[in-house]
Amino acid sequence: MRYESFSGGLFETNGYVFHAPNGPILFDAPDGTVAWLEEKKISPKLLLLTHGHFDHIQEVAKVKQLFGCPVGCHPECAPMISDPNFFRDYGFSLEVETTAPDFLIEETDARDFLGASWTILEIPGHCAGSLCFFSRSDNVIVGGDVLFAGGVGRFDLPGGDGELLFQGIRDKLFVLNEQATVLSGHGPPTTIGRERATNPFVR
Repeated sequence: MRYESFSGGLFETNGYVFHAPNGPILFDAPDGTVAWLEEKKISPKLLLLTHGHFDHIQEVAKVKQLFGCPVGCHPECAPMISDPNFFRDYGFSLEVETTAPDFLIEETDARDFLGASWTILEIPGHCAGSLCFFSRSDNVIVGGDVLFAGGVGRFDLPGGDGELLFQGIRDKLFVLNEQATVLSGHGPPTTIGRERATNPFVR
């Protein structure tokens, strides 16, 4: 599959569009997503969320309303996009336009989205319900904030757990093909082999 990427918002959060056989799939919706999609003349038919942290979901409701595409996320991510008080209850003064997910996603060896098969890996520790989407046919992982080039997702936020995150990376990502490309939620792409050999957190 051909894919395109963009970065938006204060935290330079990455979003990705994969051109699946039956239509474009959008992964995450940071600030600026709609403007980028309109500029590129892309109308997503599906929005999948890697996790529910604020910077990844800012335009979920806006994307759903404008393009009419269903939204899928992990069950533990659902209140982050649907409950207006979710972030306030943790002491964050954040305003998120809420919407309900249309379907839920959990770990599985293979799930079809718009004619493309994905292996879905649940790796918490940065955020409850964090998902990594692995296209075996394309050898590409949409990894959210689990693993970065030379780093890992923060684990000092509410619900974070460093050891849980590190173990999930070792057990579920580092066993994959070393040539697999990791498309992270922030920063440049990397590969499983590079991070397995050099990442200071989980080497």
